[in-house]
Amino acid sequence: MREISPVGGMTPEQFLSTGSPHSRELVESIRKAKAAGSRPLPSSTLIDRSELLTPELRCTILDRIAALVDENLFGRSEMCFQFSDLLQRALVHLGLPARAVLGIAKYYIDGREVFHWKHSWVRVGREVIDGNVDSIRENPQVPNAVEIAPYWGPINETPPDRLLRQNRSLSIPIDSDVSNIWWPELETWLKNTIAQDRA
Repeated sequence: MREISPVGGMTPEQFLSTGSPHSRELVESIRKAKAAGSRPLPSSTLIDRSELLTPELRCTILDRIAALVDENLFGRSEMCFQFSDLLQRALVHLGLPARAVLGIAKYYIDGREVFHWKHSWVRVGREVIDGNVDSIRENPQVPNAVEIAPYWGPINETPPDRLLRQNRSLSIPIDSDVSNIWWPELETWLKNTIAQDRA
């Protein structure tokens, strides 16, 4: 099981040794779920209203990207930038005019805002893909009451439990794990998957 440290130049264990007991408890819980093959995948709760690609390919791509960024020591609850970057690259590879965007996501329960933070998602024409939200409850910053399902579909049909507000002055920061590890593997996987579908 590959594990990637949140900080370059430090192994996961070195990084954990500088953290709190709560951090180690969270990591051990995630490690157990990974070993058991029970980590959450976006497809299991995806709200899918898209007309792009096929339902099967949409789910497969989201799950593949989720599995890659979940290699982060703390899982993928804080990996929306990397998730969006990989998803944009994958969709562009498939010929779609995708772009990863940054902004603020606000989450609502019964119409009342309960949490907001800087977030990233992907736009393709009139569609939005908010794919890395099903695991955000693992993030200590996020209130336990926040439970959001991934969404892929028209922006004007975005579920009312969230508001995605893009900040056009921001762009996805360069991430060496995306560029050097995950994207090369995802690109190879895409080429093989598409080749098999066409065979």
